Formats: sequence, C-alpha cells, structure tokens
Amino acid sequence: MNLHAPHHFVPPRPSIPAAEPGWYQSFVVLRTNALQMWPKDAYETDVLVQSFLGRRRFLLNAPDAIHHVLLENAVNYTRTSATIRILRPIVGEGLILSEGEEWRHQRRTIAPALAPRIIPMLARHVASATAGTVARLAAAKDQPVDLLAAMQMLALEIAARSMFSLEMQQYGTALRAMIARFGTRLGRPYFLDMMLPVGIPTLHDVARRKFRSDWITLMDEIIESRLRAPQSEGARDLFDVLLAARDPETGAAFSRAHLRDQVATMIVAGHETTALTLFWSLYLLASAPVEQERLLQEVRAVALDADNAGDTFTKLPYTRAVVDETLRLYPPAFIIVRKAIGPDRIGDLAIPKGSMVSVAPWVLHRHVGRWKDPDAFNPSRFLDAQQKAPRFAYLPFGAGPRVCVGAQFALAEASIVLATLIQRFEVALADDTPVLPVGVVTTQPDHPAPFRLRVRT
Repeated sequence: MNLHAPHHFVPPRPSIPAAEPGWYQSFVVLRTNALQMWPKDAYETDVLVQSFLGRRRFLLNAPDAIHHVLLENAVNYTRTSATIRILRPIVGEGLILSEGEEWRHQRRTIAPALAPRIIPMLARHVASATAGTVARLAAAKDQPVDLLAAMQMLALEIAARSMFSLEMQQYGTALRAMIARFGTRLGRPYFLDMMLPVGIPTLHDVARRKFRSDWITLMDEIIESRLRAPQSEGARDLFDVLLAARDPETGAAFSRAHLRDQVATMIVAGHETTALTLFWSLYLLASAPVEQERLLQEVRAVALDADNAGDTFTKLPYTRAVVDETLRLYPPAFIIVRKAIGPDRIGDLAIPKGSMVSVAPWVLHRHVGRWKDPDAFNPSRFLDAQQKAPRFAYLPFGAGPRVCVGAQFALAEASIVLATLIQRFEVALADDTPVLPVGVVTTQPDHPAPFRLRVRT
C-alpha cells in the first residue's frame, strides 16, 4: 500500500528484482516481461550502469542526459541491430527505421500532412467507428465483456477508416491475424537477434521475410481497393493526405513502396498503442470509481457525434488528463534503446563507442525523484502545474527528432473514445483478479480482464 497517497488507486505492478539479474536471467526477462529487468535502484538514480553480453548498458533518468541523447546529439545514437531486424518486416523502410537524408525527406513530407488542422477530419472517423462499437457493447447487456479485444478491434477500425475511409469487414480479420502472428513470435527478441549484425540472417529472419512477403501482399491489396474508390474534391482520409504530400524542399512525393510503408507504420503503431491506452484507461477508471465519476461529470452533456467530436474533445481537460496519466503509468513503448556510434560524454559520464543507451518511459514515469506518489493513479497531476514533471521526464511518444508524428491524433482519438464510452456506460471489473502489465513489444495486460458495462440512463 502506498501510505503517501491512500486516496488514490495504486495499480498492481510486476515484482522488482532487488539486484541486477545475470545475463541469462536478463535475456529470459527480455522475452517474457521486460518490465522486470530493472532493479529498485533504477527508479531512484539518475543513471544506472549495467553490463549485458559484454557491452556497457546505460539507463538514463536525468532530463538533461535524455535531452542530450534524444535531441542535442541524436546523430551519435542509432537504433540497435535487434530493433531493426525485428521491426523491418512490418514497418519496412518507413519513418521508424529510415536514417539520414531518407529519414529527413520522409519527416519533412509527413509532418505537414499530420498537422493539427486535419484532426477534425479524422475525429469524424473516430466518432463514427466508436458509435458502432458502443452499439455492440450495449447489446451485451450485463454479460462480461472482453474490453481488450473490443478496443483492439475498435482501434483497428478507426485506423482503417482514418487511413482509407474503409470499414474493416473485408480486411479486419486478416489484419488482426497478421499483427497477432507478428507480435506473438516474430516480434520478440531472440539471442541471435542481439548478437549478430543485421546483415547476417538467422532462422527467425527467414520466418520474418516470409511474413514480410505476406504483409506486403495484404497492404497492396488494401491500397488497390482504396485507389479504386471514387475520387473526392477534398481530402477525406490520411491516404488522400499522404498521396498529395510533397517534400517542401524537393517537391518529391512518396514512392509507392514508401507510401505502403508509411501506411503500414501508421496502422500498426497507431492502432495497437491506442487500443492498449484505452484498455488501461478503462481498467484504471473501473478500479477508481471516484475518478470515473469525475470524468462522467465532464462528459455527461457534451456532443461526441461525428459532426461535433472534432471541436468537443479539446474542451475535455479531465478526460485528457486521464489519458495522460494512463500513458504515464502504462506507456505502450516502455523502452527506447540506442547504440552509441562513437564515444560521447554526458556531463561527467563517459559513453564508450558501441554502448547501449536506454531511456525507459516505464522507469522514468515511476521515478521517485521526478514524480510525487509515482505509483498512484492521479489524473489531477496533469491539471496542476505544481505537480508536472520537468520536460524530458514524461515521454509516452518519445522526444527529439524521432518523436511520434501522430501523437496529437493519438491523444485526440483516445480522448474521444474514452469520453464516449464513459458517457454511455458505467464500467466495472467483473472479477478481482489483478491485471499485471507485461512488457513484450508493447505494455500489454497479462490477461484479458472481463468487464461489466451498465448502460447509463
């Protein structure tokens, strides 16, 4: 029990090892639940120095040091070989993995396309898809509901409508099956993934290449379906926006392959992380009825239909605070790992060439030196300027040049969906089994907790 904040719900979390695990235990934890790799010291110190497979490993918690690695000297820190070989089959050479001038071209082209001005257009798709999910959930009456699966399907539906203006009856099952296929086996790190350079394939890379071939076929089929749709005068979805996007410096458009990789990146990264954010938000609100009631009072009388959601969600500060606090406690991307290309110095800390440098939002967001009552669910901390952590201490979307370009849309989407669900339903857990977070690719629940939804009158 957290004696410093007895009036706030403190969600259960995985056990924390008392000391740094050995290399074999570290590898096992990486494959089963990476949230258990950090000892108690990690949540209290500015820098944790470890050794793994003969390499120095630095975990940074000091905002100045994080600023240095992710922004000030970002060119010296690149993605690791393991990250590249694991993610490339599903995101290709899109914005996540591209480097150098190719990355700069993609970033310059995409950033204007995802400017805040397009959010009202996308909000219509969010509200429309959410209305269908609300109707299906209401039909469940008082039966237990798997909200994890429901939020995954809703987020995929939103991603598809926002990207293609297409409903997912035709492609939804295939997309979810392929994403699940990737996440349960191919998206997990193996020993050779971390030991071998990208150019030396492993047996798992052979399976990943087969997945890549199947994935490209599905993406191309969806894109062709969208291109056959009747034209419109203005942009109706992200695909129209990306198709029309031009590099402001060179005037170049995306090639067909790059367009496909951007589409895949946005669908995969966007829908899975948003689904998890919604699940954890609903779990926290079901566990903290006082906070759920406060959110209800904010959203009870607001219009969240397709015609009004684009304007309404900006007027829901407490709803946004719940989303922010959920992302603090359960950041979908729980770790950012970089490899030092050359030697560096951060204050008094020497970083040798080849070192692994990490920033773990899971640790950073629960650091006792950065947050008051860090384990407690307290959305009000994001409404109180006195409680806010310093910059570079809250990184649910990363930071620096590689910050997520879709962050504003993700926040808008989560706020609209959460507000709509709480407006329509009283959300409660159907049993008392604790839900523990598991870090494998993303921060997932250890089981699909059953919920009960009571339709509000």
